Amino acid sequence: MSKQSQLLAALLTLLPLASSLPAGAPTGRPPANRQALAAAFFAKAIFNLTTTRQLLDRLRHDPQLRRLCGWNSRAQIPAEATFSRAFAEFSASGLPHKLHQALVHKTLADRRFQFLARDSTAIEARERLPQDRVPAHSKKKNKPPRKRGSHPRAKATARGSLLQRQPHQNLEQMIADLPKQCSLGVKTSSKGHQQYWRGYKLHWDVVDGGRFPVSCLLTGASVHDSQVALPLMEMSRKHVHWKCDVMDSAYDAKAIRQRCTQLGHQALIKPVKRWKQRHALHAFTLEQQEQFKVRTIVEQLNGRLKDEFGGRIIYVRGGLKIGAHLMFGVVALTVDQLLRTVV
Repeated sequence: MSKQSQLLAALLTLLPLASSLPAGAPTGRPPANRQALAAAFFAKAIFNLTTTRQLLDRLRHDPQLRRLCGWNSRAQIPAEATFSRAFAEFSASGLPHKLHQALVHKTLADRRFQFLARDSTAIEARERLPQDRVPAHSKKKNKPPRKRGSHPRAKATARGSLLQRQPHQNLEQMIADLPKQCSLGVKTSSKGHQQYWRGYKLHWDVVDGGRFPVSCLLTGASVHDSQVALPLMEMSRKHVHWKCDVMDSAYDAKAIRQRCTQLGHQALIKPVKRWKQRHALHAFTLEQQEQFKVRTIVEQLNGRLKDEFGGRIIYVRGGLKIGAHLMFGVVALTVDQLLRTVV
């Protein structure tokens, strides 16, 4: 067996696919084997296939892969439309996300980790921005200028308002409050140049001692990284235990530091030199500078997800489907990291 086939076999052994899928309808025509279809989508991520047609072609010409997924002959492989309907069902039910959480709880719940690194990566999408879909005749006219002497309109930033509300919300409310529509994102590269993309952001937590992805959230590209820190923290603490949160300067906010202190974690956040400050607050010591290098484990998994597990070229549209596509790859990446640690 090839390395990809071995990884798929190990993944299907570890995941509770049968218990996670809903039972078929008691009456009517029996639906296609959803367990085999879910295994095929994992195979699509593991073999880094771009489209469903490439997956179907691989299944028709690879008997070993076909049997691993659950089909004994070519005639049993469903049509492409069946794959599309099944993928829509898996996206709506959040199946890959649930499987990832079950896998993390099963394999990492009893372990203690020193560091947890948190970061995001750009996800480019092939869809239009919401403001581009508005018809021209429905656009609102410009408002008249403000009169002299009147009070200016208050403009509360989304970053500040979200960070102020999140400490008083539960996990479901925080996730529901995050913008999830396709938007325009911008980031500054290591050389100081601004890079723009259209699509989404994948935020995730990664623990050291094996570089395991613990929690993932998909938001619009314009969402600031600090707005997702508290939801990710609440998701991760349900499954693993760690001592130190490692984050870059985008997470340098008072609410995030306070939450780390409440949970008994050390907040190792790269400080930002703000205006009218000669020296940055919370400056790193030499020991903390060495510890901060652990954050590169997130960058390494960002590259692996995009280069090896189908995270770079995405043809599906919509936040739900793109999130499911990425989570199939994240689950496969997590199993691969577990196997590397065992070996």
